[in-house]
Amino acid sequence: MEFVGRTDSLALLAAARERARAGHPQRVLVEGPAGIGKTALVRRFLRDDTHVLYGAGEEAESELAFGVLEQLLGRDGTGDGSGPGGGNGTGNGTGSRAGGRRWADAHAAGAALLEALDEAQGAGGAPDSDDLATRGPDTPRTSAPDAPGTPTPDTPAPNTPDTPIALVLDDAQWADHLSLQALTFAVRRLRADRVLVLVVVRDAEDTRLAEGLRRLFTADDAVRVRLDGLGPAELAELGGGMGVRGLTAQAAARLHAHTAGNPLHVKALLEQEGTGLLEALGEPGVTPPAPKSFTALVLAKLAACSPAADALVCAAAVLGTHCTPADAWEVAGADLLDEERRAADVLTALEEAVHTGLLTESPGDPLIRFPHPLVHAAVYHQLGPSRRAALHLSAARTVRDQAPRLRHRALAAAGPDPELAAELAALGRKFAAEGAWANAAGQLTAAARLGPEPAAYEQYTLEAVECALLAGDVPDVGEVAQRIAQFTPGGWRSYLLGRLSLFDLDRAEALLADAWHRCDPAAEPVLGARIAGQFAALHGSMSHGAEMAEWADLAIRLAPDDTATDMIRVLRLTGLAMSGRAPQTLAELAPLPDPALATPAQLEELLGRGTLREWTGDLTGAVRDLGGVFGACHGRAASFRVVAATALASAEYRAGRWDDAIVHTDLALSLAADTDQPHIALYCRMLAAQVHAVRGAFAKAQAHARVARVYAAGGHVNPTLWAALAEAHLARAQGRPEEVLAALGPLLALAPRGDLEEPGTVPWADLLAEAWAALGDEKHAVQALAPYEVLATQRGHHGALLAAARARGTLEAARGDTVAAERAFRSGLKHAAHVEAPFDRALLHLAYGGFLRRAGRRTRAGEQLRTARDLLVRLDAPPDLGRCERELAACGLGPAGSAPEREPRTRGAALLTPQELAVARLVASGLTNRQVARELVISVKTVEYHLGRIFPKLGVDSRTRLTAALAADGPESGVGPSAGRAP
Repeated sequence: MEFVGRTDSLALLAAARERARAGHPQRVLVEGPAGIGKTALVRRFLRDDTHVLYGAGEEAESELAFGVLEQLLGRDGTGDGSGPGGGNGTGNGTGSRAGGRRWADAHAAGAALLEALDEAQGAGGAPDSDDLATRGPDTPRTSAPDAPGTPTPDTPAPNTPDTPIALVLDDAQWADHLSLQALTFAVRRLRADRVLVLVVVRDAEDTRLAEGLRRLFTADDAVRVRLDGLGPAELAELGGGMGVRGLTAQAAARLHAHTAGNPLHVKALLEQEGTGLLEALGEPGVTPPAPKSFTALVLAKLAACSPAADALVCAAAVLGTHCTPADAWEVAGADLLDEERRAADVLTALEEAVHTGLLTESPGDPLIRFPHPLVHAAVYHQLGPSRRAALHLSAARTVRDQAPRLRHRALAAAGPDPELAAELAALGRKFAAEGAWANAAGQLTAAARLGPEPAAYEQYTLEAVECALLAGDVPDVGEVAQRIAQFTPGGWRSYLLGRLSLFDLDRAEALLADAWHRCDPAAEPVLGARIAGQFAALHGSMSHGAEMAEWADLAIRLAPDDTATDMIRVLRLTGLAMSGRAPQTLAELAPLPDPALATPAQLEELLGRGTLREWTGDLTGAVRDLGGVFGACHGRAASFRVVAATALASAEYRAGRWDDAIVHTDLALSLAADTDQPHIALYCRMLAAQVHAVRGAFAKAQAHARVARVYAAGGHVNPTLWAALAEAHLARAQGRPEEVLAALGPLLALAPRGDLEEPGTVPWADLLAEAWAALGDEKHAVQALAPYEVLATQRGHHGALLAAARARGTLEAARGDTVAAERAFRSGLKHAAHVEAPFDRALLHLAYGGFLRRAGRRTRAGEQLRTARDLLVRLDAPPDLGRCERELAACGLGPAGSAPEREPRTRGAALLTPQELAVARLVASGLTNRQVARELVISVKTVEYHLGRIFPKLGVDSRTRLTAALAADGPESGVGPSAGRAP
C-alpha cells in the first residue's frame, strides 16, 4: 500500500535533510499520539536513504541500560542499526544484549556514538594528513588548485558523501534513560557534521524524556513535525489502498470524526470490518464499531502461522525486539516437537512470519525485527506462564554473555530463588567494582525481585539504588528516599538516606552519624568505607579541610578499592591542603606514573597532586598533571571528568592560558548538564565568570554568576562561596568596588566555619581589602587583610604574599603613607620573581605604577605600567588593559612598544576563537583529527570544520605550517618548548 498524505511534513523533513547535506547538523522532533503514523512518516521519508542508524524504545525494556544505544551501534559497538528506510545498517546486535558494561556512563557511550557517526560519514584518514584535506570541503584553497589528485570545486572531496547520515530514535518515551543521555551528549557536539537526527515521540512533554534532550529538540533552531490525524480525503485514499472502495466524502468525514483520523485505528477498523464498515458509516444513527485490541489483530495473524513460524515469532519475542534468526530458531526448539523441527527450517519459518507481517528482515541485515514494538508486546504477553518460562530458559542456554543469560533465568523464575538472586547480586557487585554502575543497578534490582527474605530484598535494593545514583539515573531522588525510609532501620539504610540528602547538610550529617553508629567497620569494612567517604564529601561541602582528609583517609584504609566514589583520594589530598599542609602532602606523595599508565587510584592521586601544585604556585607542574589526567579519564564517571576538566581550567586560568580555560570550563559545564548534575560544577561556574570577566565579556560572566547565585540560596558554604567570588570578580573587572563588597560580605560570616582563608586555595581577602580601600574605609580594609597576611607569611606562599602586598600597598596609599605603600609594593616585586601567574604580576605592576604616577614619579611609573601592559596584552585582558592605558596617558607617555605589541589579539593564535585554538594546539602537538575529537569530546567532522577556519586565518596550508605558525607566537600559543611557562 502506498504512503498516504503528510505532504507538508515530508517537505519539512526534506528541507532539514538538505541543510544536513550542506554540513549543518539538524535536530528533528516528530511527535504525535500513538498510532498517528510517526514511524510510517519516518519510514517513507528515509525509504531511499542508505545511511541510517536506527533504534527504538520499548516499554518492556525501558530499564535496560543502554539498550537503545546498542541498537544504534550494534552489539559490538562497531556497526550501525539498520534503519527504517531500507538502509544498509550492518549492526550485529542481538536481542540478548550484553548491556552497557562497555561504557562507564552516558558520556562514554555518547562519545562512542560520536565515533560511529564519524565512521558513517567517512571521517578520518585523509583529513589527518599534512595536506589540504585538512581544509574541509568549504575552505578556500591556499595552494595550486590543479594538483594531481586534489579535488577541484567541481568534484567532491574524498570521504565526504553527499547523503547525510540519518540517526533515528523511535518511541523515545520508552528509551532507557542512559541512552537518552548518551544521545544528548553526542547531539550537543555536532557542529559541521552531515547528520540528521530524528527523535520520534508521542509527547514532547513526556516526563520520561531526559530534560536535556527535550531542550535540544524543542529549541527554536530544531525542526518540529507535529502529526495530527489524516483528513477525510486522505482516509478515503487510505481505504482505497486497502481494497475498501466506495468510501464517500460523507462516510470519510464520519470515519474521521469517529477515529480523529488516527491511521492505526482506521487501518484496524478497515482490516477488521472490510466493506462492512461502509454500511455502519452510511447510517448516521449507527455507531461504527471500535477497533478490537491490537493484540487481537496480532494474535489472529499468529494463529494462522504454522507451528514452526509461530515458534520462531514467539522465540524472537522472548529474545527482544530484534535478534539473529539463528538465535531465535535455537530458542524455538523448546517450542517444537522433534518431528515439527525436522520438517521445517529457519528460512521457511522466517519467510512465513515476514509474509504475515509479524517480523521484518532486510537484505544485508543480519537481524530480524518486529515491525512495531506493539507487535512484539502482543506476542510476548500472550505467552502463557509455562511457555514463557520454557522459552526464557532456552534463551538462557542460547545466549553467550553472562548478563543476558542471568536476565533470562530471572524472567523464567516462578518465584523467589535465593541462589539465582545471589548470582545476580554477585554480578551486580562485580559491575560496581568496575565502575559500570548502570549495569550493576540492573542486576541488583533483579536480585531484589528474587530475594526470598525481606532482608535480602532490602539489601539488594539499597545497593541497586546506590549504583543508580552513581550512574546518574535516579530521576526522582525524593521518591526513592521515601521508599527507602520504609525499610528496616540499619546502617545501609541510614547511609543511603544520608547520601540522598547531601543538599540538607544537617539531615545528611545526622543520618550518616546514625549509619556509623549502626556499623561495625571491622566486620563491615565496605559499608564503613562508604559512610566514611560520604562524611568526607559532607565536610568538603562545608570547606572543613582537616575533617575531610581524616574521613577520606579512614575510608581508604577500610576498603581502598570499594568506597563507591572515585574521588576519595582527591578528597584526602585537598583536605590536607585546605588545612595548611599542601607542601608537606606533596613531599610525602609517592612517585606517580604517566597518567596514560596510571591505575584508577593513581589517576585520583594525580588529580589531587595537580590541584595541590596549583595551590602551591607550581602552575607548570599543575597544568602538566591535570592535562594528563583529563586526557586519560575518558572511561571514568562523569563526576570525575567534570572535576578533572574544572581543575585543569583553574590551573590554566592562573597560568594565563585563558583560551584553554574557557574551552575546559565549557566542557565541564556541558558534561555536568548532560547528566543532569549541574550542582557538581558550581566551582566551574565561578571560574567561567572569572575568566569571562577579565576578558571583558561581562554578559557571559553575569550569566554564570547568576546560575551560581541560584544554588547559593540554600545557604550552604560552597555554593555561597562560589557565587560570591563569581560576582566579586565580575565587579572588580568592571571597576565597581561597592559591588565587590556586597558580593564578598557573606564570606566574612562563613570564614570561621571552614578553611576559606588558606593561601593559594580560593583567594578573596585581597579583593575585599582593595574594595574597602577604594571606598575610603581603611579600618575594614585592615581587618580583612591582616589575618591573610599573617597566614600567608606563615605558609611562605609567594603568590599569596604578592596579592597581599598589592592590597597592602593600595591600602597604605589610600591612607597617605607613601613610605609604607612603597615598601609594600617593593615587597610584592620580590615575591613576583617566584610567581608564575602572569595576571597576578600584571595587577601588581599596574597598582604600583598607578601609585608612582600619583606620587609624581612618572619615569618609574612608566616602567611599571609598561611591564603591566605587556602582560595584559598577551593575556588579552581589555578591562585592566584599558586602566593601564589610561595610567600611561596620565603619565604623558602614551602607548609604547611595536605595532604588533600595541594591538592585542592580532597575531597568530590570538586570531582564533578558544575552540579553534584548542583544536589547533592539539593538532600542532601531533594528534590526529580523531584523537583531537576524543580529547575535546567533539566529532571528527567538527575538528575538520575548525581546521577549515584555522588554516585561512593563519595563512597556512598544512599541519606542519600550522605548528610553525603557533610556535612563532611564543609561550602564549601553547606550542613549543616554552609553552608551559606563563607570559
